[in-house]
Amino acid sequence: MRRTVVFDVNETLLDLRALDVHFARIFGDATARTEWFWLVLRNALTLTVTRDYHDFVAVGRASLQMVAEAKDVVLAPNDLEAVAATMASLPPHGDVDRNLARLATAGTTVAALTNSPRPLAVTQLTNAGIIDHFNEILSVDTVERFKPAADVYESAAARLQVPVDAMTMVAAHDWDIAGAMRAGTRGAFVQRPGMVWNPLYPPPDISEPDLDKVVDRILSG
Repeated sequence: MRRTVVFDVNETLLDLRALDVHFARIFGDATARTEWFWLVLRNALTLTVTRDYHDFVAVGRASLQMVAEAKDVVLAPNDLEAVAATMASLPPHGDVDRNLARLATAGTTVAALTNSPRPLAVTQLTNAGIIDHFNEILSVDTVERFKPAADVYESAAARLQVPVDAMTMVAAHDWDIAGAMRAGTRGAFVQRPGMVWNPLYPPPDISEPDLDKVVDRILSG
């Protein structure tokens, strides 16, 4: 059976720091971008736990409005559009392209599995110049539940026509890896700056500071 590696997209492959210019302009502080994205993730998880669903774009917009309200900032008409446009054209981290190529050259099935709607994910990966490395672009929209719900990973395995335990999930988010591993996958944690592993979760199969070392471990396994 071919090796199957599934990647998270935002923060794992694509660098959200490109958004900082907008958050600095809107809020006077680029660190508001981190606050916003963690709120996006919290709101997505809450929707999943309460068995409700709005796509990730809607969650992102609502979360930006919440940050603005909390900071007593009035969003200009083009602020939401500016953030959305940059989200669609985020650059890849510097270690991404070469390691996706390494996996493809080794005959690996490479897929993306993202909370974003599939059309947005296709646009993101196209604009980042890395879409040709992927065999499949998968979105949680097919099950209308966000990661780390188990059925997201089970649905991905079904789409890829492999057992769940044949997949390796790669992400910079410990909660994503923890959910995937609970569903039965192997887990590879990329320690992007500021990302740490929750000691209450079972340890991942792989944990490395960059994709070079993560892919080394995957290919040697």
